[in-house]
Amino acid sequence: MKTYWELSAAMARTGILGYGGGPSTVPLIRYEAVIRYGWVTDEEFGDVLAIANALPGPIATKLAAYLGYRLKKGPGALMGILAHILPSSIAMIALYAFINFFSTSPIIKGMIAAVVPVVAIMLAQMCYEFGEKAVKGLGIYAALSFILVSFVLLQLVNVHPAIVIIIALAYGSIHFRLVARLKGTRAKKGDE
Repeated sequence: MKTYWELSAAMARTGILGYGGGPSTVPLIRYEAVIRYGWVTDEEFGDVLAIANALPGPIATKLAAYLGYRLKKGPGALMGILAHILPSSIAMIALYAFINFFSTSPIIKGMIAAVVPVVAIMLAQMCYEFGEKAVKGLGIYAALSFILVSFVLLQLVNVHPAIVIIIALAYGSIHFRLVARLKGTRAKKGDE
Protein backbone atom coordinates (compact mmCIF):
# COMPACT_ATOMS: atom_id res chain seq x y z
CA MET A 1 0.00 0.00 0.00
CA LYS A 2 2.91 2.36 0.67
CA THR A 3 3.94 2.18 -2.99
CA TYR A 4 0.41 2.97 -4.15
CA TRP A 5 0.28 5.93 -1.76
CA GLU A 6 3.66 7.26 -2.92
CA LEU A 7 2.69 6.78 -6.58
CA SER A 8 -0.65 8.53 -6.04
CA ALA A 9 0.92 11.43 -4.14
CA ALA A 10 3.72 11.88 -6.69
CA MET A 11 1.43 11.79 -9.72
CA ALA A 12 -1.14 14.05 -8.04
CA ARG A 13 1.60 16.60 -7.33
CA THR A 14 2.81 16.49 -10.93
CA GLY A 15 -0.73 16.76 -12.26
CA ILE A 16 -1.58 19.74 -10.07
CA LEU A 17 1.74 21.60 -10.32
CA GLY A 18 2.42 20.89 -14.00
CA TYR A 19 1.24 24.27 -15.18
CA GLY A 20 1.50 24.60 -18.94
CA GLY A 21 0.92 21.02 -20.04
CA GLY A 22 3.13 18.04 -20.71
CA PRO A 23 6.49 19.71 -21.35
CA SER A 24 6.35 21.60 -18.07
CA THR A 25 5.25 18.46 -16.23
CA VAL A 26 8.15 16.29 -17.41
CA PRO A 27 10.71 17.91 -15.05
CA LEU A 28 8.27 17.44 -12.17
CA ILE A 29 7.74 13.77 -13.00
CA ARG A 30 11.50 13.32 -13.37
CA TYR A 31 12.04 14.85 -9.93
CA GLU A 32 9.49 12.53 -8.32
CA ALA A 33 10.60 9.36 -10.14
CA VAL A 34 14.37 9.85 -10.17
CA ILE A 35 15.30 12.12 -7.28
CA ARG A 36 12.58 11.86 -4.65
CA TYR A 37 11.64 8.16 -4.84
CA GLY A 38 14.41 6.62 -6.98
CA TRP A 39 11.98 4.47 -8.96
CA VAL A 40 14.11 4.81 -12.10
CA THR A 41 17.57 6.05 -12.96
CA ASP A 42 18.16 9.24 -14.92
CA GLU A 43 19.23 7.16 -17.93
CA GLU A 44 16.09 5.04 -17.84
CA PHE A 45 13.92 8.14 -17.48
CA GLY A 46 15.60 9.64 -20.55
CA ASP A 47 15.00 6.45 -22.53
CA VAL A 48 11.36 6.27 -21.47
CA LEU A 49 10.89 9.96 -22.27
CA ALA A 50 12.29 9.45 -25.78
CA ILE A 51 10.00 6.48 -26.42
CA ALA A 52 6.99 8.27 -24.93
CA ASN A 53 7.63 11.26 -27.19
CA ALA A 54 7.48 8.96 -30.21
CA LEU A 55 4.03 7.68 -29.24
CA PRO A 56 0.75 9.55 -29.65
CA GLY A 57 -0.99 11.13 -26.68
CA PRO A 58 -0.09 13.35 -23.75
CA ILE A 59 3.49 12.81 -22.59
CA ALA A 60 2.81 13.24 -18.88
CA THR A 61 0.02 10.66 -18.89
CA LYS A 62 2.25 8.15 -20.68
CA LEU A 63 5.00 8.71 -18.12
CA ALA A 64 2.53 8.30 -15.24
CA ALA A 65 1.28 5.06 -16.78
CA TYR A 66 4.82 3.75 -17.28
CA LEU A 67 5.90 4.52 -13.73
CA GLY A 68 2.75 2.95 -12.30
CA TYR A 69 3.20 -0.13 -14.47
CA ARG A 70 6.85 -0.45 -13.50
CA LEU A 71 5.95 -0.32 -9.82
CA LYS A 72 2.69 -2.30 -9.67
CA LYS A 73 1.92 -3.62 -13.17
CA GLY A 74 -1.64 -2.97 -14.50
CA PRO A 75 -3.21 -1.66 -11.28
CA GLY A 76 -0.23 0.65 -10.79
CA ALA A 77 -0.56 2.02 -14.32
CA LEU A 78 -4.24 2.76 -13.74
CA MET A 79 -3.46 4.35 -10.37
CA GLY A 80 -0.69 6.48 -11.89
CA ILE A 81 -2.92 7.77 -14.67
CA LEU A 82 -5.89 8.49 -12.41
CA ALA A 83 -3.75 10.15 -9.74
CA HIS A 84 -2.15 12.32 -12.40
CA ILE A 85 -5.25 13.45 -14.29
CA LEU A 86 -8.07 13.53 -11.72
CA PRO A 87 -6.88 16.32 -9.40
CA SER A 88 -6.11 18.69 -12.22
CA SER A 89 -9.31 17.75 -14.07
CA ILE A 90 -11.40 18.46 -10.99
CA ALA A 91 -9.50 21.69 -10.35
CA MET A 92 -9.95 22.73 -13.98
CA ILE A 93 -13.69 22.23 -13.84
CA ALA A 94 -13.97 23.98 -10.47
CA LEU A 95 -11.79 26.93 -11.43
CA TYR A 96 -13.05 27.42 -14.98
CA ALA A 97 -15.94 29.59 -13.91
CA PHE A 98 -13.68 31.64 -11.64
CA ILE A 99 -11.02 32.20 -14.31
CA ASN A 100 -13.64 32.90 -16.96
CA PHE A 101 -15.38 35.44 -14.74
CA PHE A 102 -12.14 37.20 -13.77
CA SER A 103 -10.26 36.72 -17.07
CA THR A 104 -9.87 40.47 -17.54
CA SER A 105 -8.49 40.93 -14.03
CA PRO A 106 -4.90 42.22 -13.94
CA ILE A 107 -4.25 39.95 -10.92
CA ILE A 108 -5.13 36.79 -12.86
CA LYS A 109 -3.14 37.98 -15.88
CA GLY A 110 -0.18 38.71 -13.60
CA MET A 111 -0.38 35.29 -11.96
CA ILE A 112 -0.34 33.55 -15.33
CA ALA A 113 2.49 35.75 -16.63
CA ALA A 114 4.59 35.14 -13.49
CA VAL A 115 4.46 31.35 -13.87
CA VAL A 116 5.76 31.34 -17.45
CA PRO A 117 9.42 32.17 -16.58
CA VAL A 118 9.45 29.47 -13.88
CA VAL A 119 8.31 26.87 -16.41
CA ALA A 120 10.92 28.14 -18.89
CA ILE A 121 13.72 27.68 -16.34
CA MET A 122 12.49 24.19 -15.43
CA LEU A 123 12.56 23.21 -19.10
CA ALA A 124 15.96 24.83 -19.63
CA GLN A 125 17.41 22.92 -16.67
CA MET A 126 16.04 19.65 -18.01
CA CYS A 127 17.41 20.43 -21.50
CA TYR A 128 20.84 21.13 -20.04
CA GLU A 129 20.84 17.84 -18.12
CA PHE A 130 19.74 15.86 -21.18
CA GLY A 131 22.37 17.69 -23.24
CA GLU A 132 25.05 16.57 -20.77
CA LYS A 133 23.82 12.99 -21.10
CA ALA A 134 23.87 13.24 -24.87
CA VAL A 135 27.49 14.43 -24.80
CA LYS A 136 28.45 11.61 -22.41
CA GLY A 137 26.65 9.00 -24.53
CA LEU A 138 27.43 10.17 -28.06
CA GLY A 139 30.45 12.40 -27.66
CA ILE A 140 30.56 16.14 -28.09
CA TYR A 141 30.58 16.23 -31.91
CA ALA A 142 27.76 13.74 -32.45
CA ALA A 143 25.65 15.35 -29.71
CA LEU A 144 26.13 18.86 -31.12
CA SER A 145 25.42 17.55 -34.62
CA PHE A 146 22.17 15.99 -33.46
CA ILE A 147 21.17 19.15 -31.63
CA LEU A 148 21.77 21.17 -34.79
CA VAL A 149 20.05 18.66 -37.09
CA SER A 150 17.08 18.38 -34.72
CA PHE A 151 16.75 22.16 -34.53
CA VAL A 152 16.84 22.49 -38.32
CA LEU A 153 14.35 19.67 -38.86
CA LEU A 154 11.93 20.81 -36.15
CA GLN A 155 12.11 24.59 -36.47
CA LEU A 156 13.15 25.37 -40.04
CA VAL A 157 11.92 22.39 -42.08
CA ASN A 158 8.92 21.75 -39.78
CA VAL A 159 9.29 17.96 -39.67
CA HIS A 160 6.99 16.18 -37.24
CA PRO A 161 8.76 15.51 -33.89
CA ALA A 162 7.97 11.78 -34.05
CA ILE A 163 9.93 11.51 -37.31
CA VAL A 164 12.93 13.29 -35.75
CA ILE A 165 12.77 10.92 -32.78
CA ILE A 166 12.61 7.89 -35.10
CA ILE A 167 15.66 9.20 -36.98
CA ALA A 168 17.52 9.64 -33.68
CA LEU A 169 16.54 6.15 -32.52
CA ALA A 170 17.67 4.67 -35.83
CA TYR A 171 21.04 6.42 -35.62
CA GLY A 172 21.40 5.54 -31.94
CA SER A 173 20.99 1.87 -32.78
CA ILE A 174 24.13 1.94 -34.95
CA HIS A 175 26.13 4.70 -33.23
CA PHE A 176 28.54 2.56 -31.23
CA ARG A 177 29.23 0.18 -34.14
CA LEU A 178 29.85 3.15 -36.43
CA VAL A 179 32.22 4.79 -33.93
CA ALA A 180 34.10 1.50 -33.44
CA ARG A 181 34.42 1.07 -37.21
CA LEU A 182 35.70 4.65 -37.64
CA LYS A 183 38.24 4.16 -34.85
CA GLY A 184 39.35 0.89 -36.44
CA THR A 185 39.81 2.58 -39.82
CA ARG A 186 41.81 5.41 -38.25
CA ALA A 187 43.97 2.92 -36.33
CA LYS A 188 44.72 1.00 -39.53
CA LYS A 189 45.70 4.22 -41.34
CA GLY A 190 47.91 5.18 -38.40
CA ASP A 191 49.69 1.78 -38.57
CA GLU A 192 50.48 2.17 -42.27
